[in-house]
Amino acid sequence: MLFAERVNLIQPFRVMEVVRRAAEFEAQGTRVVHFEVGEPDFATAEPIVEAGRQALLDGRTKYTEATGIVALREAISAHYAQLGVTVEPHRIIVTSGASGGLTLLAALLLNPGDELLITDPGYPCNEVFAQLAGAVPKPIAVKAENLFQPTLEAVAKHWSPATRGVLFASPANPTGTMLPAQTLQQLAAFIAAKNGFFILDEIYQGLTPDAAYHSGLTLADDLFVLNSFSKFFGMTGWRLGWLVVPEEAVEGVTKLAQNLFIAPSTPAQYAALAAFSPAAMKIHHDRAEQFMQRATMLAQGLQQLGFKIPVRPQGAFYLYVDVSNTGLPAIEFCHRLLEEFQVAVTPGEDFGANSNQAFVRFAFTTDEASITLGLQRLQSALQRWGAA
Repeated sequence: MLFAERVNLIQPFRVMEVVRRAAEFEAQGTRVVHFEVGEPDFATAEPIVEAGRQALLDGRTKYTEATGIVALREAISAHYAQLGVTVEPHRIIVTSGASGGLTLLAALLLNPGDELLITDPGYPCNEVFAQLAGAVPKPIAVKAENLFQPTLEAVAKHWSPATRGVLFASPANPTGTMLPAQTLQQLAAFIAAKNGFFILDEIYQGLTPDAAYHSGLTLADDLFVLNSFSKFFGMTGWRLGWLVVPEEAVEGVTKLAQNLFIAPSTPAQYAALAAFSPAAMKIHHDRAEQFMQRATMLAQGLQQLGFKIPVRPQGAFYLYVDVSNTGLPAIEFCHRLLEEFQVAVTPGEDFGANSNQAFVRFAFTTDEASITLGLQRLQSALQRWGAA
């Protein structure tokens, strides 16, 4: 059977292989320490769960508008208002997860042969969304001295006649760093002058310190902003996200949503209404503080073991760690750590080609007792491998 050529362009998502192997150990009764997956370990907050349960009891199981129920779009709009941003509800498109949002944006903005600038390292699936539209992902190698974020100079250098726009993240995966506000403004002005588009991935919005800007929309209004209920709101399996699009894009993205997805999950939408309630928001903020405490604990422990963390995260729940001190390539480090000591981490190879054999990603989405155990096992690994 012949398959589309795009299938051969797509690389495996290696972290999922790590997850699979870790599950095999656990099925045998072996305790695995999980630092690999970017998913909150907390259960979805009870107010959200109760709202979802009630939606099912009330028969909220029919299709909704393709762009989401009005009440949820108004709630998201009110959420932005609290962050100091005015976003009219009709510019908000509720999606089937952030991945559904990226599918819509790729279909809306990219033609075959168009270039999309992305970062390396960066979220590995970004290039796939471009490829689905027949476009060409063009990575920009980002460096620690610039917080692993693109600079205006780098974007200008990589911009070509075929470039249509950019997809950047703040906070970013796998580094947890944010685009500096001044850089974001410079990039927005440059891209607008090129008549391009700027997609800003903000799915870790809320998992940032209070001193940080809360949305790029406070700095530029013509962005395509991608967000999700998965990370800060802890609703990964509910598969719900949203877009904020410029006024002129509303009609086009609506048509695409109608045809590609029909509608987002109805029970999930009604559950998400409760995500903005005072009780749920307190839970979300308390958990965000716990993530930051875990970040400090894990970073200190790793540094005491001789690992280098060139940039501390400003958000999200990741540490991008240089494991060169072990003398092992990152992919071998991850493999041996899982096979010999049952500690699961994600190799840098998952996030691009830029220095990928020096770095691995640690997600601090596990409790402090597990972090302590993981650090103990890491120390044992270094001693066995002669790297301590």
